[in-house]
Amino acid sequence: MATEDQIRNYAHQLWEKAGRPEGRDAEFWHAAEVELNAESESPDTPTQPDQPNSNSLPV
Repeated sequence: MATEDQIRNYAHQLWEKAGRPEGRDAEFWHAAEVELNAESESPDTPTQPDQPNSNSLPV
């Protein structure tokens, strides 16, 4: 399970990659939380991604 700091950092990366849209903080937090927790459940995937997954950006 991802820590709050990991989620915060990853959500920030997703937000920046999406062009820093205003008013969507909860959306990016949720996307980061879901993706990080899904990755931590997979034994072959690192628990902390180096780069945000461009396919997981909220639209």
